[in-house]
Amino acid sequence: MSYESQLLTVAGVMLLGCASPGPDLVAITSHAFVRRKAGLFVALGIVTSHVIWAALAVFGLGVILVKIAWLYDVIRIAGVVYLLYLGVKIPAGLGAPAADIDSMDRPACSRIFAYRRGLLVGMTNPKGAAFFGSLFVTVLPAHAPAWVHAATLGIVAAVSISWSCGMALLFSTDRVQSSYRRLHKPIQAVMGSILIGLGAKFALDH
Repeated sequence: MSYESQLLTVAGVMLLGCASPGPDLVAITSHAFVRRKAGLFVALGIVTSHVIWAALAVFGLGVILVKIAWLYDVIRIAGVVYLLYLGVKIPAGLGAPAADIDSMDRPACSRIFAYRRGLLVGMTNPKGAAFFGSLFVTVLPAHAPAWVHAATLGIVAAVSISWSCGMALLFSTDRVQSSYRRLHKPIQAVMGSILIGLGAKFALDH
């Protein structure tokens, strides 16, 4: 049996999922505005979360998670709390001009801190379980061979890293950085407001 069409569908849907507005994209761009390395490591953390969610879905755990209401609610509440925290923290901790941050040794700009922040954003996004669980159940046959599952994880990783790191590089270009230096305070305020709004949406979304 040929699985090329299913794998192409996974790639297309994954790209649409990455491109849709959400906390992942906001976290990447808000950090990339300030510093390229911070944006890239946040992106890598989010990519890791996508691969983890995809692996769980391949083994059927994503579907189980969606069906266990209380466990899904735990993830949703954790996501709400973390998004609200970032919504307040980003304008306060990353509000200085990019030129100043480059010369400062601050934990908020360290690679490990940025990677962990991206990973937490991705893992506490309640849409992750629903998205990957429903994607694989809908697209992949129930008894697909192991190589198809491995190829699926590879596609998820490739699409996610291409999009996420691409966004980090795009929003850290010299032209964007120049605009950010002039408007860093309102930009960070908007980013924080978006994260708070997403947190409120997840809190009300059942």
